[in-house]
Amino acid sequence: MPEINITSIRTSSNGVWQGDNPLDHAFPLLIVQTTLILAVSRFLAFLLKPLRQPKVIAEIAGGILLGPSAIGRNKEYLNWVFPKWSTPILESVASVGLLFFLFLVGLELDMSSIRRSGKRAFGIAVAGISLPFVCGLAVAFVLRKTIKGEDQVGYPQFLVFIGVALSITAFPVLSRILAELKLLTTQVGETAMAAAAFNDVTAWILLALAVALAGKGAGGEHKSPLISIWVLISGGAFVAIMLTVIRSAMKWVSRRFSSRNNMADEAYICFTLAGVLVSGFITDLIGIHSIFGAFVFGLTIPKGGVFAERLIDRIEDFVSGLLLPLYFASSGLKTDVATIHNGRSWGLLALVIATACGGKIIGTFVVATMFMIPARESLTLGVLMNTKGLVELIVLDIGREKRVLNDESFAILVLMALFTTFITTPTVLAIYKPARGGSSTSSRRKLGDLTTTKDTKDELRILACAHGSGNVPTLISLVESTRSTKNSQLKLYIMHLVELTERSSSIIMVQRVRKNGFPFINQSLSSEWHDRVTGEFQAYSQYGRVSARTMTSISNLTTMHEDICHVGENKKVALIILPFHLQWRGEGDQTIMDNVGHGWRGVNQRVLKNAPCSVAVLVDRGFGNGSQISEANTNIIRRVCIMFFGGPDDREALELGGRMGEHPAVKVTIVRFIQQEGQEKNHVVLQLSPSERGGAELSYSFSTATMNPEKEKELDETAMAEFKSKWEGTVEYTENAVSNIVEAVLAIGRSGDYDLIVVGKGRFPSKMVAELAYRQAEHAELGPVGDILASSGHGVVSSVLVIQQHDLAHAKEAPVSKAVRTELEKSAYESCGVGEITRDAM
Repeated sequence: MPEINITSIRTSSNGVWQGDNPLDHAFPLLIVQTTLILAVSRFLAFLLKPLRQPKVIAEIAGGILLGPSAIGRNKEYLNWVFPKWSTPILESVASVGLLFFLFLVGLELDMSSIRRSGKRAFGIAVAGISLPFVCGLAVAFVLRKTIKGEDQVGYPQFLVFIGVALSITAFPVLSRILAELKLLTTQVGETAMAAAAFNDVTAWILLALAVALAGKGAGGEHKSPLISIWVLISGGAFVAIMLTVIRSAMKWVSRRFSSRNNMADEAYICFTLAGVLVSGFITDLIGIHSIFGAFVFGLTIPKGGVFAERLIDRIEDFVSGLLLPLYFASSGLKTDVATIHNGRSWGLLALVIATACGGKIIGTFVVATMFMIPARESLTLGVLMNTKGLVELIVLDIGREKRVLNDESFAILVLMALFTTFITTPTVLAIYKPARGGSSTSSRRKLGDLTTTKDTKDELRILACAHGSGNVPTLISLVESTRSTKNSQLKLYIMHLVELTERSSSIIMVQRVRKNGFPFINQSLSSEWHDRVTGEFQAYSQYGRVSARTMTSISNLTTMHEDICHVGENKKVALIILPFHLQWRGEGDQTIMDNVGHGWRGVNQRVLKNAPCSVAVLVDRGFGNGSQISEANTNIIRRVCIMFFGGPDDREALELGGRMGEHPAVKVTIVRFIQQEGQEKNHVVLQLSPSERGGAELSYSFSTATMNPEKEKELDETAMAEFKSKWEGTVEYTENAVSNIVEAVLAIGRSGDYDLIVVGKGRFPSKMVAELAYRQAEHAELGPVGDILASSGHGVVSSVLVIQQHDLAHAKEAPVSKAVRTELEKSAYESCGVGEITRDAM
């Protein structure tokens, strides 16, 4: 391809109709490059998500894939999409993103945590830097003698760059890995974060030293050592001024900042963003890379205030989501794995990886054990401190830009950074499991256990989960309806469920609202959601016997159930209430259905499977419309229907109905479904659902446990008899003999006679419920009856509460299909040897 004078490149084209190729012009080509990089990196991030890898791995790998190592081996493609003349343009745009991202890193880094960390974190950080740095010097000697061209670089520059590259811990990447593994606020995580923060600051000082020493690298003119000294002195003066004068100014700005004065607030934010650019320019003027100035300016912003949060909200998504991937990808584009072409080069790669991992892990492990940290936790700290990423790539890019590193040494060190970061998560998962707290010995795992006790001070504990403030009114109405006005206490835990994202603000929230790796009660947390919940439940405190506590869980959706189940176990709750992933707003023809996401449905499914107590899923269609009921206000009547078919889950629903019946403002009706005469002799055989039916997603799952049907029937009759004798005159009771259970259930749901319908999930169903197994499930986790009532196309207007009783005997479930047989047909069916998971016990 002929050489192109970059000054002749126009910004935009005249279009294909006038004969212009958009890819021969700067801006259209930048759009194509950005789109391609984002598409490839997001696709790789999706593929690596099951391995719980940080996004930086996918972004670097995406650049390597698009570059000369893979697709870029096709020179025609490389000259077409990534021509050499476009490299400065792409890197300039990426550098803007890097500048502001390093400002966010400084904003996220709390210097006070370093001062509070004490000798333990300080000693671990020093060991984690010193040993790999010294080992890096030895490796640098080998690389300089072995890699062609590196012997032309001065000893001091090359030694410092290699030493820094091997000793760095990537603070931003490490914080995300710790948050992903729920270790961010455990003792191991806090120690690792404090040590990494110190490591990060030290790395920037060493990087400034390396840049000051580098000059123009190989082939450049040699400069006087006094120039490096002046660069370092000027850099030190810049840091001193920033951390004294500018920090005081930013404290003043932060105090003046208010969300109520938009005009002034815009001026403060623009002033701060301009300060990032000016700081970067000053350090570039000094002779240190511009990102150093942005990082130091980030350190001057007061942490934890509204001002810092607003800054993060304004710039984080655009920088982290769009611009920063360009920087990582550009590093990958400059990485040519083909330069590692023989056994010597691969041997050098193995040497660099072994030295980086060995120096960091061994140094950290030895010092951690000296501080009496257990061996397993010490080893985990060593692996965590071995995380590379952002700062590593910055060092390598600057080294390549200064011509201290050539293509081969650059490729070796980039692959080393990729490998060490990639192995961090699986290695930590393999060697370390944080303590989850001792198992509760309490037997109060279901409502039946609680209500049968004779202790007059017995306490009902409920954990109610919410996606947002929109769930609060219905939760208040439901929980208040279950509050007995006699004898028992009610203790309510409200958990706000928040999805963990890649955003720095998400990581900061984790550090604030978690304790020892798990959600904790945080009454000092100031947020709109917390204030609203506190205000809504304030009236409860006036009645006594009721206490409400709020907490926040910030986790990936795939692991959020662990937080919910842990709190349920730790707080010894008897019932967990989960919001359904579909929500209805409005009334009549104006009803709108919102879907909060399929991922939240998975959270509910995993809680139902792993919960240490009974679980209720609330399908909200405006239960109570947010109006509260109380002992003092009995004019508001809640009409509740308990559908009873039989089985453990239905008996749990009956227990809840009894509690609701105690409330003077709740009217409870028990509807017991019985079979019509002549249908009792029909036998229901449940067979494993064939794979073509779609498995568990489209088929209902029933318990595989062996149970005595006669004993279950006896338990049902006993529970119903006790219920009627206890609540006679208070609760209305009716029996409904039906031939078509679906129409009978829908008739009640459509009637509008009830605000709430409570049903059991039916994991060990009666014959009537088992007959519904033939239906294709829309929401299989709710059971057959709950699914009928929750489905959107049936015209049901009542809210629905589906209850699953906690019983380890029923924990194992399997998707099934149904076959109805007469006695003769059943005998013939069994003679065929077809496997069943439930027998005529149905």
